[in-house]
Amino acid sequence: MNTSHHSRTRRGRLVAGAALATAGVLVALSVPSVASAAEGDTTIDLYNVNDFHGRIAQSISQTNGVPTPRDGDAAGAATLAGALEQLRGDGTTSAFVSSGDNIGGSTFESFIQDDQPTIDVLNQMDLSVSAIGNHELDKGQDDLRDRVIGGQGEGVRAAQWDYVSANILDSATGKPAFQPYSIQEISGERVGFIGATVDLIGQGLVAPDGIEGLEMGDITTEVNKVAAQLTDGDTANDEADVLVLLVHDGAESSTPVTPTSDTDFSRAVYGVTPKVSAILSAHTHQTYAYSVVPTGGTVARPVIQTGSYGFNLGHVRLTVAADGTVTPAAPENLRLVDGTYTPDPAVQATVDAAVAEADRLGAVELGTVDRDLKRAVQTDGSENRGGESTLGNFVAEVQRSQTQRQGSQIAFMNPGGLRADVASGAVTYKEAAVVQPFANTLVVLDLTGDQIRQALEQQWQPTSASRPFLKLGASEGFAYTYDPEAAAGSRITSMTLDGDPVEATRTYKVTVNSFLATGGDNFGAFKDAAAKQDSGMVDLEAQVQYFRANPTVEVQQDQRAVGVRTNEPEGGFQPGDEVRIDLSSLTFSNATDQAGEVAVSADGEELDRATIDTSVVDTTDEQGRATLEFTVPGGEAGVARSALTTRAAATTDEPLVVTLPNGQTITLAVTIPVAAETADPGTDPTDPADPGTTPGAGNGGAVDGGAGTGVDTDGDGTVDVIVADDADGELAFTGAELTGPAIAAGLLLLAGIAGLVVARRRRALRTGAVTTD
Repeated sequence: MNTSHHSRTRRGRLVAGAALATAGVLVALSVPSVASAAEGDTTIDLYNVNDFHGRIAQSISQTNGVPTPRDGDAAGAATLAGALEQLRGDGTTSAFVSSGDNIGGSTFESFIQDDQPTIDVLNQMDLSVSAIGNHELDKGQDDLRDRVIGGQGEGVRAAQWDYVSANILDSATGKPAFQPYSIQEISGERVGFIGATVDLIGQGLVAPDGIEGLEMGDITTEVNKVAAQLTDGDTANDEADVLVLLVHDGAESSTPVTPTSDTDFSRAVYGVTPKVSAILSAHTHQTYAYSVVPTGGTVARPVIQTGSYGFNLGHVRLTVAADGTVTPAAPENLRLVDGTYTPDPAVQATVDAAVAEADRLGAVELGTVDRDLKRAVQTDGSENRGGESTLGNFVAEVQRSQTQRQGSQIAFMNPGGLRADVASGAVTYKEAAVVQPFANTLVVLDLTGDQIRQALEQQWQPTSASRPFLKLGASEGFAYTYDPEAAAGSRITSMTLDGDPVEATRTYKVTVNSFLATGGDNFGAFKDAAAKQDSGMVDLEAQVQYFRANPTVEVQQDQRAVGVRTNEPEGGFQPGDEVRIDLSSLTFSNATDQAGEVAVSADGEELDRATIDTSVVDTTDEQGRATLEFTVPGGEAGVARSALTTRAAATTDEPLVVTLPNGQTITLAVTIPVAAETADPGTDPTDPADPGTTPGAGNGGAVDGGAGTGVDTDGDGTVDVIVADDADGELAFTGAELTGPAIAAGLLLLAGIAGLVVARRRRALRTGAVTTD
C-alpha cells in the first residue's frame, strides 16, 4: 500500500449534468492495473468501511483492564491501514472504498482541525471512491466541493478519492449535482462504483440552508439510470465491466430486508438492476453481511454494512468469468478491534501528530460539574436519541442562557447533536468540544405557544425517518406533559414556563441551533418561525462562556417531560370513583440512583404510592413507569354515581399532585372532589345580627322542613346556597362548589394545564451571573 498521497488526478464535480466520459477514462488509466488472464477467471476484492466519522484514534472498551470490544469502539486509523496493507498486497486486484460519512460527527482530534487529519489518513490508505454521506454536508455543499473535494495533485491536502452520488440532484436541471459514479480499473476490469445518498431532505438530516438548490432523487431510479448508461455499449458515455453500488443508506437491523419492507433501502436492495453485483451500505451503523436475489435476477447479490467507526472492515469478492459473468462470493465483516492486524507506522505518526495538536488546543479547563452529564441509553448501553437526558437538558439551558441578550426564554437541543458524554469533575475545552462537534450557531426564534407545541409533537418522527422518536433537550423552567398513546398531533397535553401555562397565541423567544432552525431532523415548526435572529455565537463558544459565568455546575435531575394517562370520565371524577394514573418518563435511562416510590395526593392528603419501574425502554422516553390507583374519598356504598353530585358533603375540586423520589412535584390537570372546610354555622365573625345577608352564614330559611345555614360563595354579600343541618349536626352538600381553590382548579382545567412544579431554585436567582455586556 502506498502511504503517500495519491498521484492520480481525480475528476472534478459534474457540471450541468454533462457526461464524464473523458474524466472517467483518466481515472481508469491512472490506477495501476494488471492484465486479465487470457483464459479463466479473474477476482476483484473490495474492502470497505462506512460511517468512519473521523475515528482516527483507537478507542477500545475495557473490563477490569482487559480489552472487551463492543459496538461503538474504534480500531483506529493505523490498525485499519495495517489491515489493508496485509490484505491488499500490491493493490492491483483490489480497491478500498467507503459508503460515506468519513468526516463529520468526529472525535475531538479530528473535529478541532476541521477533519483534516481524517482526510490525511484516508489519503494515506489509498481510498479510491466514497459515497457522499449526510455528514459530508454538515458544513454545506460549498464546503464539500471547495474544501473537502477541492483541488487535486501532489502536495494538496484535499481528499484524493472520488466522492459520488447519483441521486443528489441540481434542482434547476434535475441532473446529478455531484459526480454520480467513478470507474476504477481492478484486475484488468473496469469497475463502475455508483454512489447514492439517503434522503437528506425528507429525513431532515442536513441543515436546509447548506443544501439550497439541491433535491433528492429516488435511490433506485437514479442508480438504475446510471447503470443503464454504463452498460449501454456506448463508449462515448463510459462503459463498465462490473457495477457496484456504494449507498449511504441502510437497514435498521441486522435482519435481512424483505421485498415488503417499506423503506428506500429495501426497495433499492431488490429494485436496483441485477447488473449491479454488490451493494455496500451505511448510515444506520448496523452490522450485517448477507446476499439477496434482486428482482429480475438469478444470482444472489451481497448486501453489507460494517457497523461504524472502523470496528469492522467489509470484504466482498467478485469473480469475473472470461465471458464477463460476475459471480459474487458471500460478503464478510473482518473485525479490526481484536489485535489481529499490526498498525501501520506511517498512519500512526499522522494520528499521533493530530492527537498532540488537539491536546494542545483542548487542555484548557473550563469548570466543573458535580455529576456525570450523559446521553440517554438503550438496554444494550448504546445511545438512545429518543430518551430525555441530563446532557440534552444542560446543553439547552446553556444555549438559552447565552442568548438572553436576544430575549431567549426557552431553548431546545436535538439529540443527534450530542456526540459525547461529560464525566463529573473538571471539564476541559476538549471535553466540551466533543459534545457538539458541528459548530452550529445559535438562532433565536419567535414562536407562538402553539408552534412550540407543534415542535414537541414533531419529536414523533415520520415513518420514513431512521428513528421513530427524537427527544429534544429542554432548558430549565420549561416543562410539559404528554399522552404516549394519544393520536399523532394531540400527544402534548400541557406546557409550562416557570410554572405558568404556555399560552397558544402568545409569542415566545426560543433558542435552537442553526441545524434545527432550518427544519433539521424534521422539526418543521422551527423553520416556520415568524422571525429568526442568528446570534452569531457558535454552540461551543456558548459552552465556554457559560462555564466562565458558572464555573461550578450542579447538574439538574428534574424531568422536563412526563407521560401522563388517566381514566378520567366525562364530567370529571366524583366521590367513590376508581382512579388510575399511568405515569412514564419519570427517570433518566443512564442514572442508577433514581429508584424509589412515586406518590399521588390531593389537598395534602396522600392517596396512593407505587414503586417506580426504572427498566430502560429502547427508542423512546418511556422508562420510569408507575401506576397509581385509588378510590376518590367520600363515596357511599350502593349509591348511584349520578346521585353523588347532590348527596356528597360540601367539597372543593383539588388537583392531583404527583411527587417523585427526588422531591419534584407534578401538578396534573385532573381534579377530585375533596371535603371543603366550612365556618361554624352558628357564628358570623362579621355581623351575627344579620345572618341572612352577611357573607358566610345565615339560616336561609327551612330546608326540607329543617333548619339550614346560608353560605355566600362569591363574597358579594348574598347567600348563594343553603346547606341543611342533618340529624347529627353535619352539613349536607346541596350542589355548589365552594371557596377560591375550587375556582382556581376550574381555571386550571379550562387552560388545559398540567404544570410541572419543580422543587428547585428558580433559574431567575442565577441569571445575575450571566454576562450581559
